Amino acid sequence: MPRAEELLKLRLILLLALATPTGASKVCAQAPATEAPAPPQAVVPTAGKNQTKEPTREHRFWDKKNDWLFAGVGAARTFDYFSTLNLRRRGDREILVSNDLVDNHAAFAVVEAAGTGVSIGASYLFHRYGHHRLERWTSIVHFG
Repeated sequence: MPRAEELLKLRLILLLALATPTGASKVCAQAPATEAPAPPQAVVPTAGKNQTKEPTREHRFWDKKNDWLFAGVGAARTFDYFSTLNLRRRGDREILVSNDLVDNHAAFAVVEAAGTGVSIGASYLFHRYGHHRLERWTSIVHFG
């Protein structure tokens, strides 16, 4: 059985190694030196009904929707904690973190709580800088 886990870890590492250069090629900090900068174009706002720019909707960070989303993240991390401990009690090995960490219940609880805190912190940063959709999606993806 250890051979199967090693093969799984190798596949995950290979997938990560292949995905990183693919995504990195899309990111460019500067335009190539051969390109001439495009002249700025004058933007003339249209009059009347054709303006589709919607006003940004501000909301408090600790609003009701975020409260529920953060509770969902905490519930998912709690479920992960107890299901992983159950897995270890049955004698299975943990793949993502070391078995020593999982067997140390206090340390593993701190790791799960820190994961929840990081998720809430990332949501706050998105909120702070006006990315309100990403603020919500951070929690949705985390517990989804």
